[in-house]
Amino acid sequence: MPRQPRFILPGQPQHVIIRGNNRNPVFYADEDYRFYLDKLKQACDKHGCDVHAYVLMTNHVHLLVTPHKEDSLAKAMQMVGRYYVQYFNKTYQRTGTLWEGRYKATLIDSETYALTCYRYIEMNPVRAQGMAEHPAEYPWSSYRFNALGKADSLVVPHPMYERLGANPAQQQQAYRDLFNTLLDATTLDQIREATNKSWVLGSEYFKEKIAASINRPVSPATKGGDRKSKSYREIKNNRV
Repeated sequence: MPRQPRFILPGQPQHVIIRGNNRNPVFYADEDYRFYLDKLKQACDKHGCDVHAYVLMTNHVHLLVTPHKEDSLAKAMQMVGRYYVQYFNKTYQRTGTLWEGRYKATLIDSETYALTCYRYIEMNPVRAQGMAEHPAEYPWSSYRFNALGKADSLVVPHPMYERLGANPAQQQQAYRDLFNTLLDATTLDQIREATNKSWVLGSEYFKEKIAASINRPVSPATKGGDRKSKSYREIKNNRV
């Protein structure tokens, strides 16, 4: 079955996952995390991507990133991946592939899901048993910047984050308050499915807007397809 093309919309954020091959670790030492973050910043600066949230887990990476050109994200991920594989193989005297194929990504409806994805990403170490009891305890994520104001040159606040307050202190306080409530299981499943299967993550209105501009589904169809929906009719009529 051919791979679905990614949704690319410059200026619209994407939730990105990069996994180690066979779920094997890709980070062992502090120096590994630092090297990856340094190269990630270089790649995003060069190719025009803003990173709003991130977490580096032992065997995978989550990013919330806004590309500013159609090829920005692909070029940035290719660049950082290439640099890191060379570093990792040399450091640990190994050869061969490190990553599990190409990265996975889903287009995000900013109004509905931007801050939800912030939380989803930064709560990963807490959901992973034994790694952290609170996101502030984990050093390899954007939480300390977004919630506590710790310097992090990689992170660029998303406009939805900036709306949380009139100044950084207010934004950080409001952001910390978001973490008083855990994401429910349904929301977690929606984010995971959308990202792993390259669906669009957003409201029905947002999905219909995206579907109207392309020739592929933006979300799983109900059995037989939703033949009453605008997006279904337009996709069907545009098929060759």
